[in-house]
Amino acid sequence: MLSTIFIPHGHCYLWKTGLVSLHLISDSLITVAYFLIPIMLVYIVNKREDVPFDWIFLCFGAFIVLCGFTHLAEVWTLWHPNYWVSGWLKASTAVVSLGTAALLFWLTPKLLAIPNVPKLSALNVALEKEIIERKLIETKLSLQTQQLEETLLQLQRTQAQMIQTEKMSGLGQMVAGVAHEINNPVSFVYSNLVPAREYAQDFVELLELYQQEYPRSSPKIQDKITEIDLDFIKDDFMKLLDSMEVGTERIYKIVLSLRNFSRLDEAEFKKVDIHDGVDSTLMILGSQLKAASGHDEIQIIKEYGDIPLVECYPSQLNQVFMNIIANAIDAFEEKQDNSSNQITISTEKLDNNFIAIAIADNACGIPSEISKKVFDPFFTTKQVGKGTGLGLSISYEIVTDKHGGKLSFDSIPMKGTKFVIEIPITHKK
Repeated sequence: MLSTIFIPHGHCYLWKTGLVSLHLISDSLITVAYFLIPIMLVYIVNKREDVPFDWIFLCFGAFIVLCGFTHLAEVWTLWHPNYWVSGWLKASTAVVSLGTAALLFWLTPKLLAIPNVPKLSALNVALEKEIIERKLIETKLSLQTQQLEETLLQLQRTQAQMIQTEKMSGLGQMVAGVAHEINNPVSFVYSNLVPAREYAQDFVELLELYQQEYPRSSPKIQDKITEIDLDFIKDDFMKLLDSMEVGTERIYKIVLSLRNFSRLDEAEFKKVDIHDGVDSTLMILGSQLKAASGHDEIQIIKEYGDIPLVECYPSQLNQVFMNIIANAIDAFEEKQDNSSNQITISTEKLDNNFIAIAIADNACGIPSEISKKVFDPFFTTKQVGKGTGLGLSISYEIVTDKHGGKLSFDSIPMKGTKFVIEIPITHKK
């Protein structure tokens, strides 16, 4: 292969300097280019992992490198007649080039199936536009869903408020009517007790005067005195009048509590004593606090603080007291321990123009899994017919929306629940 029996290629050019230099420079530059191109192809394939069919680039690189060696052999054979080496290099190049051409023939349909760059760009733009439109549609749907949920919640609150308002309005009118009807005869009885006591005292004095002036009465009179036990009647009759007075005062207090609880004539903000509202509510619920089949007697512990008069809607605030205390009473039906049943009501003045009313019980508490639903309209854990699920929802709205306050609770399962009502003392005009 390294035989030198042939003459160098330069003899074919008659060793003309210009012609030899032309072939030398041209083949040298082609060799340098053929060596640089594969290096760049390998670099590109190495850096771009997303390039499909990267192996075809390596085939092209091998073909181009061999082409470079053939041109390098052309330079060498200008002075050295090693034509066998040059021939085998060309043969290797031919084999590699034919293999690359065959692979390229097989690969051509696959390459043609790849979309061109402008088409891919257009598809990407269209896809991005569609994604943006879908996101906008999703955003609109999300907003509409949120609006529908808020509308539904508002409808539930409005419905609950209408039901509760109608219910409390009817209850208030009934209570006010009953209080009025009871108040008239009670006032009549109470107002007549004073003259009745005076008349009774006069009769007793008259009888005693008769006994002094006529100590020797007839046998019939003596028998009658003994029969009716006159001394007992004189002593007990005054006690009977005292009992009647206590009873009428008790009825009067009940009537006053009923009137304070209903307060139908107070539709605007008014300064009231919160303690009076709590006491009137407790008076209304008095029968439920006594021992019943579901629970033992409930003890009320009052821890009233020194608070000023508060601007509020009295009847609505009394509804809040009624709902919370009534729920506490119902909770004792599920209490399992033997400790005494207690409801503690405390009040205090806060620093920032607010007062706090806390109503705590030692019943069974509120399970943690339903604590987030306590103020939801129509949510109730009571049996059908025993609760509507409106009490605490309406109470929350009355405290927060109507009075600008805060209604919160803290509950420990099987230990008890504490509701805290915070409302402002005065409201800005």
